[in-house]
Amino acid sequence: MAFHYPNGTPYNNHEAPKSKKQVKKQKSIQFGKRGMDFEEEINKSNAYYLARTIAVIHKKPTPVQIVKVDYPSRSAAVIKEAYFRQASTTDYNGVYNGYYLDFEAKETKNKTSFPFKNFHQHQIDHIRQCLGQKGICFVLLWFSSLNRCFFFSGEALVSYWSEQEITGKKSLPLAMIEKEGIEIQIGIAPRVPYLDAVEQYIQSNKGVAMNDN
Repeated sequence: MAFHYPNGTPYNNHEAPKSKKQVKKQKSIQFGKRGMDFEEEINKSNAYYLARTIAVIHKKPTPVQIVKVDYPSRSAAVIKEAYFRQASTTDYNGVYNGYYLDFEAKETKNKTSFPFKNFHQHQIDHIRQCLGQKGICFVLLWFSSLNRCFFFSGEALVSYWSEQEITGKKSLPLAMIEKEGIEIQIGIAPRVPYLDAVEQYIQSNKGVAMNDN
């Protein structure tokens, strides 16, 4: 009997076992391989925070209207056509230590900047509205080619987004993100410890002033 991996690759039970070094390298490659991997790691981090009653953060569901479905067999259904019911806002929201958090997760393969095209006007508008209600808004920026992750405040993003219409700049330079953002060191549990950056943001002058209001 032939066995296959989930991706269809034949399984060879005589294959030499991978060394720890090879396994570690493979995992690091997989984390930056696909755009969804970053979100999956954030989801796992949220599950870690929830299980330890540190925070309650969830990914927002995106309403989808299914238009056409094919049934090649009784036990299978294939969606052929669907569309989003409404424009999405941001990826995640929830509560941490009495603070409302609302944030977006974005990824780029660029090594020197983060393109503005990764964001949409309705997302910027949503972040601006949440900031107006004293929420903590931010984006998690993942540079997959560099294996680097940054917390970047919603205030800074909204400001630079508005300036691009005047300056014509198409992206956020990495050097500026390094200066104004907070780098997040990828770990094990949680994999993306972004709440460390959130806490650092809260303890900053801007965060303290917001809390006092």
